[in-house]
Amino acid sequence: MSRPRVVSLGLAAGRLLALPAVLAACAVGPGAPPAGPAPLRVPYGPHPSQFGELTLPAGPVRGVVVILHGGFWRNRFGLELGRPLAAALVGTGLATWNVEYRRVGGDGGWTATFDDVAAALDLLAVLDTVGHRQAAAHLDLDRVVALGHSAGGHLAVWLAARPGLPAGAPGADPRVRLRGVVSQAGVLDLVGAAERGVGAGAVQDLLGGAPGVVPQRYALASPVARLPIGVPTICVHGTDDTRVPIRQSERFTTAARAAGDRAELITLPGVDHFAVIDPSTAAWAQCRHAVERLLG
Repeated sequence: MSRPRVVSLGLAAGRLLALPAVLAACAVGPGAPPAGPAPLRVPYGPHPSQFGELTLPAGPVRGVVVILHGGFWRNRFGLELGRPLAAALVGTGLATWNVEYRRVGGDGGWTATFDDVAAALDLLAVLDTVGHRQAAAHLDLDRVVALGHSAGGHLAVWLAARPGLPAGAPGADPRVRLRGVVSQAGVLDLVGAAERGVGAGAVQDLLGGAPGVVPQRYALASPVARLPIGVPTICVHGTDDTRVPIRQSERFTTAARAAGDRAELITLPGVDHFAVIDPSTAAWAQCRHAVERLLG
């Protein structure tokens, strides 16, 4: 994973989705259940946002994919964005753990958002103790990959970096370690994102201040600041992404390789921010293939 790959998908693929279409496609209500095996809702804490949806394939489980949705860490969007991805992956024999978490505007931020995704990942190690022994028996925790979009890409890579966090930091001392990470247009350099106004102040809202005000939080929370993480990372990013510039993935992969990590950037010409989470696109196919490569 030493050099960026440029995958030509055509300009049209990058313009298939605008935000309203994404939300409409991802919304799953009582009258429109997702196809395939039904997800099992499992809480990992008492807050209404502290839960995940665990889905097992009908046959043997080849691996586990932890899905982290985006939305700039804000309460407006939830794990419904990850449901189509979960359904697509389960259909290939993978178990999925689609995670909800506390977000800004819904009791999230520093440190709650980080505490939540760490607790959600670690719950996989103790499913048998919370009434889900049968499900736990199907999961190989040596074959767990995280997949995250936008803000979820940040959280996915941050989860991979947990073993290197200092004692006492949010997320330190993980019970489950990731085999690899696929970042879909992730926010991976929080200082750079804050300075460039990515998400209209979303990073400052997440961490409670600008880099110069709470520098230690940025040092603990920004994936690029946690390098090396010791886990292979594949970043998939479109060149026409106007919400999270591809510079975020370029900077991270360059720095990761310089630090000795295995990191790859798959550049999608003409592709926007949302095509990577639409299972009907070639952009999503690149993300799915990346998951498969990490699982081996």
